[in-house]
Amino acid sequence: KEEAADYRYFPDPDLRPLIVTQEMIHEAKIMPELPDAKVKRYTEELGIKMYDAQVITADKEMAAYFEEMLAQGAVAKTAVVWLTSELLGRLNKAGLSIENSPIDAKTLGTLVAKISDDTISGKGAKEILDHMMENESRDVEALIDELGLAQVSDDGAILAIIDEILANNQDKVEQYKAGKEKLFGFFVGQTMKASKGSANPGKVNELLKQRLS
Repeated sequence: KEEAADYRYFPDPDLRPLIVTQEMIHEAKIMPELPDAKVKRYTEELGIKMYDAQVITADKEMAAYFEEMLAQGAVAKTAVVWLTSELLGRLNKAGLSIENSPIDAKTLGTLVAKISDDTISGKGAKEILDHMMENESRDVEALIDELGLAQVSDDGAILAIIDEILANNQDKVEQYKAGKEKLFGFFVGQTMKASKGSANPGKVNELLKQRLS
């Protein structure tokens, strides 16, 4: 066969012609995202590990829960940990599943978003999650205030604590500057203790390095 005419089209008499209508095209476009497509999107666009993406998409309810968490502003990688480890761990212990979780996706998504924007620490978020598992309150903002878990990120407030710690431990400051860098952990610990755990750890590290340089 050398020319197009040599390739003849012969309709199969046993197969009826397929007519693709606009309605069929529309229905195909609005089909829900399939699990394989979700896995691809989660790994390639959100940077989630393949294993985690497969765990989430294996259950329709969990995938929907995860999507709602993201809609509340939760960072994908952090949301994965809090859904698959923190929440599911507590649900399993209580003999519950994602379908009858006392904490809905909107609430957990809001809580996780508060970690990412430094409103609360991961430790504080766990305390709130435990509280919600045992109580009916689901207002994240109210619980942060009620339990006193708001994280202090104000430079001035943290520096005031740091300066007092350094002033009371001049001998250790001199040892640190002389090369005993392991003492940095001591200063961090003392600062966090003085702030009763409310200081932003990232800020504490940053400001301590400035003061000790």
